[in-house]
Amino acid sequence: MNKKALKVLEYDKIIERLSEHASSEPGRKMCGSLLPSSDISEIRANQKKTADAIARLFKKGSISFGDNKDFEGTLKALKIGSSLDMVSLLQLASFLENVGRVKNYGRPGREQEESDSLTESFSMLEPLTPVSSEIKRCIVSEDEMSSEASPALKHIRRGIMLTNDRIHDQLGRMINGSLRTYLQDAVVTMRGDRYCIPVKAEYKSQISGIVHDQSSTGSTLFIEPAAIVELNNKLREMALEEKAEIDKILMQLSIMASEHVEDIKYDSEIMTDLDFTFAKASYALEIKGMTPVFNEHHAFDLKKARHPLIAKDKVVPIDVYGGRDFDMLIITGPNTGGKTVTLKTVGLLTIMGQAGLAIPAGDKSELAVFEEVYADIGDEQSIEQSLSTFSSHMTNTVSILKHADENSLCLFDELGAGTDPTEGAALAISILNELHERRIRTLATTHYSELKVYALNTKGVQNASCEFDVESLKPTYRLLIGLPGKSNAFAISSKLGLSDKIIEAAKEQIGTDDKKFEDLLADLERSRKIIESERLEIEQYKREAKELRQELERKTDKIDAQKEEILRAANEEAREILMEAKTVADDTIKAFRKAGPSATMQDLERERTKLSQKISDKNKAAAKKDKPKETHPILKESQLKLGESVKIVSMGLKGTISSKPDKDGNLFVQCGIMKTKANIRDLVLVGDEDPKEAMKKFYGRSSGSGSSGKMDLSRAASIRTEINLIGKNSDDAVAALDKYLDDAYMSHLNNVRVVHGKGTGALRQAVHQYLKSVPYVKSFKLGEFGEGDAGVTIVTFIK
Repeated sequence: MNKKALKVLEYDKIIERLSEHASSEPGRKMCGSLLPSSDISEIRANQKKTADAIARLFKKGSISFGDNKDFEGTLKALKIGSSLDMVSLLQLASFLENVGRVKNYGRPGREQEESDSLTESFSMLEPLTPVSSEIKRCIVSEDEMSSEASPALKHIRRGIMLTNDRIHDQLGRMINGSLRTYLQDAVVTMRGDRYCIPVKAEYKSQISGIVHDQSSTGSTLFIEPAAIVELNNKLREMALEEKAEIDKILMQLSIMASEHVEDIKYDSEIMTDLDFTFAKASYALEIKGMTPVFNEHHAFDLKKARHPLIAKDKVVPIDVYGGRDFDMLIITGPNTGGKTVTLKTVGLLTIMGQAGLAIPAGDKSELAVFEEVYADIGDEQSIEQSLSTFSSHMTNTVSILKHADENSLCLFDELGAGTDPTEGAALAISILNELHERRIRTLATTHYSELKVYALNTKGVQNASCEFDVESLKPTYRLLIGLPGKSNAFAISSKLGLSDKIIEAAKEQIGTDDKKFEDLLADLERSRKIIESERLEIEQYKREAKELRQELERKTDKIDAQKEEILRAANEEAREILMEAKTVADDTIKAFRKAGPSATMQDLERERTKLSQKISDKNKAAAKKDKPKETHPILKESQLKLGESVKIVSMGLKGTISSKPDKDGNLFVQCGIMKTKANIRDLVLVGDEDPKEAMKKFYGRSSGSGSSGKMDLSRAASIRTEINLIGKNSDDAVAALDKYLDDAYMSHLNNVRVVHGKGTGALRQAVHQYLKSVPYVKSFKLGEFGEGDAGVTIVTFIK
C-alpha cells in the first residue's frame, strides 16, 4: 500500500490510537508497524483473531501484558553462559508470572466453551513457574538478595551482623568513656567501609589508630581506633564473601533460566502477538467497531459508516456502496457538506479492514480487497494558490493514472478544480472516462454540473449528493446515492439577504439548458423527500406490526402455559377422586366381609348408612372447595317480593317466590305444583311475567292423548326421577318408557334415569333407538362412575 495514500487518509493517526491500547512496549511496537494486507486469507484470519479477542473482552474483561519486554539481549547473555544481574532476573520472573496470568485468562471456564483462533496461542504459553518462583524466593528487590537464598549467605550475613554489633559495642564504650573529651562529637561514622570516630585535631596523639579522613577545616580527624582495626578487616572480608556468594546465586539462577531460553523466546513472541491482538480488540470497543465481510469482487457496501477520527457526538453515519451495479460514484454537494469526509471514510475503512482492524460501521457491512488505494485529497486553497494547487493535483492524478489498475480504489477530491471551469470540467470527464473504461473503482467529488450530466448519461457511473437543508443553511451530512446534488447558490444567497433583483439578474446569465437541468434536480429532490417520508412511515407501520405480533405470541404462549397447568391440575384432581372412590369401595367390601353371613339387615343397613354419610361428606367438601364463581348478580332481600318470578340457577327451574328469606337466605319457590327450597344467592329475576300466564304455560302442554290440556295433578305429584325396565322385553320396555317420559316431561323434570341393565345390550339399544325419535328429548348418555355406568341412561329434556 503506497505511503502517500496512508498519510492522506490519516492511517497514521489510527495507528497512534491503536498503540495506546497496547500494554507492553513490544506490543506497541508491533501496533506501530501494522500495514494493510491484500491477501484475503490473511485478512480474514486477522479479522477472526480480532473478533475472538473482542468476544473474550466482553466475557472475561481486560488482561494486561505489561511485564512483556524486549528480552533479546537477556536471552543472548543466557545463551553464552553469562550471569544476569538482579534487575534482569526480576524482570524475567515478573514476565513469567504475567505469562501464567495470561494463560489462566485463556483457559475455558466451568461451562464447556468452544475453542477459537486464540486458543492455540494461549495453550502454547509456558509460565515456567519453578523458574519464576525460585527467582522471587532468592531476590527481594532490584538491589537486595534474600538471606534465605542459600545457607552460606545466611551464615555470612549472620557473621557480619555479629561483627557489626561487636564494633558498635567497643566504639560505644570508647565514645562514652575516657575518650569522650578528645572527640568532636560522640558519634560513630563511616569512612569508606571502615568505622571511625571524629577526634579533635589537637588530641591526635592521644588516640592510637589509623587516620582515614579529616574535615574541610582540618579541626577534626576521622580515626579508626587500633582496637577495632582487626574487626573492620574481618567485616571487610565477610563483605567480599557475601558478594561472592551473591554472584554464585545469580549464576545458579541464570543457569536455571538458560535451560529454558527457547521457551522464554516463544513466550515473548506469543505475548507480543496477543498484546497486539487485544489492542485491536480494545480499540474496536472504543470506536464501536464490527468485523466486516470481505469479498474479491471489488464491491463495498458500508452501512451506517462513521469516520473513526471524528468525535462520536459529531459524526453522522452514512450509507455508501459501489462496485456491483456501478464502478464509479460522483459525489456533488455544497462545501463543508461531507463530500471529502465520505471519500476519507471509504478509503480509511477499506485500509483498516485490510489491516485486520474492526471498522466503525453497521452489521453486515461489506468491504472489497484492493491491492492499492490511491487518494488525491487536499484542503481548499486560496485564489492566489490556485495555480500551484491545480499543478499539485494534476501531478497526483497523472501518477494515479499511471499505476492504477482494476485491483485499485481511486479517490479524487474536487477533480479538475483550480483552473478554468470549462477546461477543468472537460479534463475531469476525460480522466473519469479513462478510469471507467479500465474498470477501476473510483469515487470523485465535484462542483461541476457537466460531471453530473456525465454520470446520468454513462452506464456504470452513478451520481450521489450530500444533502443540504436550505431552510437552516446547514448540511445534514447524509449521502444520497442515485441523485445529483442541486446547486443551492441562489437559495443560500437569498436566505443570507441578497436582493431579489440581483438574484434574478444572475439567473438570466444562466443558459436555458442549465435552468432546465436545475429545475429537474429540484423536482427530483422534492420527489425524493416525499418517497423518504413515505418510507419512514412504512417502516413505522412495520415496527408496530412486529410489536403487535410479538405481543400476540407472548399472550398465546401464556394461554398455552395456563392451559397446560389447568389440564395438569384436572388430571391430578381426577386421580385423587379415583383414589378416594377406590378407598370407599375397599371400605365397603371390608364392611360386608366383616359382617359375615350371620349379619342382620339392620347391621348391613347401618354399615351402608355410614358409607353413604362418608361419601356425602366428601361430596360436600368437594362442592365447597370447587364452588363455581358467581356468574350472576346476587339479589338483595329488598328486591324479592311474594309472587315475584325467579329462576333457580343451579336447577334450571322457573317459579314464583312463596316465602320470605330466613336469616341464612333460604326461601321457598313454587315451581308448578312443587314447592322447592332454594337460597337467595341461587336466584335471578326473570321479569314480571303474569303468574296466570305462567300457569297456563305450565299446564298447557298436551300429553298427546287428545286431552283438554289439563294435567293430571295426582300423576304429577307421584312422578319419580327414575324408571326401571330390567326384565321387560324390548316392546314392553319401549311402551312403558313412552308413557313415563310423557309424565316426566309434563312434570317439568330436567332429567331422568332409565335403568335397563347391561346384559346383552339389546334392551339398551332399543331404548336409545326410541329416545332418538322423541322430540322433547334434548340429549341422552350412559351413566358415569357412581351413576350406574353402562346399565343406566341419563335423559335430559328440552326446557
